[in-house]
Amino acid sequence: MAFEGELAALAAAMCWASSALFFTSAGERVGSMVVNLVRLLFGFGFLALTTAVTRGLPLPTDATAHAWLWLSLSGLVGFTFGDACLFRAFLLLGPRLATLLMSLAPPFTALLGYLFLGETLSGLDLAGMAITLAGIAMAVRARQPAAEVVASRLDDHGEAERADRRVKTLGVILAVLAALGQAGGLVLSKHGMGAYDPLAATEIRILAGFGGLAVVFGVTRRLPALRAGLKDRRGMRAVAVGAFFGSFLGVSLSLVSIQLTQTGVAASIMATAPVLIIPLAIRFRQERIGPMAIVGAIVAVVGVALLFAA
Repeated sequence: MAFEGELAALAAAMCWASSALFFTSAGERVGSMVVNLVRLLFGFGFLALTTAVTRGLPLPTDATAHAWLWLSLSGLVGFTFGDACLFRAFLLLGPRLATLLMSLAPPFTALLGYLFLGETLSGLDLAGMAITLAGIAMAVRARQPAAEVVASRLDDHGEAERADRRVKTLGVILAVLAALGQAGGLVLSKHGMGAYDPLAATEIRILAGFGGLAVVFGVTRRLPALRAGLKDRRGMRAVAVGAFFGSFLGVSLSLVSIQLTQTGVAASIMATAPVLIIPLAIRFRQERIGPMAIVGAIVAVVGVALLFAA
């Protein structure tokens, strides 16, 4: 079947759009750092059960030293570093601007793929990526609530303005670093995975990412917050469902996509998650979406269509 990699990337984007709703709900109850750590634990459990059936091996014990090295680095770069920056950027900037800046991940991925993997992109690929990212930017930018705009204007004076600017500058830096971490994680995954099973490769990435985050929790003394979060049953249920769609299905499909198509193309299609989440936000979070968001979604779909045609 043609376009397997592109279809896997689109499915990954749909999974991440769904998981974002559950992770947001869980984060409001137990905190984003706790969600970030526990989701990897749930994701690994889902993967172990699946690989026990599909491969007869619940753990990636048949991986080569090359795969362990590069996939572990991918997990540290993507999950520990990239996601830590992203979750902090959400707090400093809000999800709208942080998600908008994450649109830098596809061009970062294409650049790193060109520099380290020797990948090339056609003119149609580049056009599709540009149009897709433009649509994403339009859609995400249009989702800013009017109340947020008013509040930002009211705070825009004197010392409050300077403090707000410093916070936003740090948030922008963290969001850009998160995009770079996501891009680096994808490129490292492709280099380390080769023809190895994507589900088992995801297990290695999650193990490394979980280990890195566990160290962060210990160093920053967040273990009491983790223990309190684990006792919140509603929060943990939301994390479990989000992990199934995101850390399990989404991440696994993302590795399938980069195994079957170029990383820059796959990353551009996967970056449509902020657009795909719009109808879910309307249905389940009662968000009011303006016409610009709808126009942006249409533009992004046109860009994805060009990537399929390339």
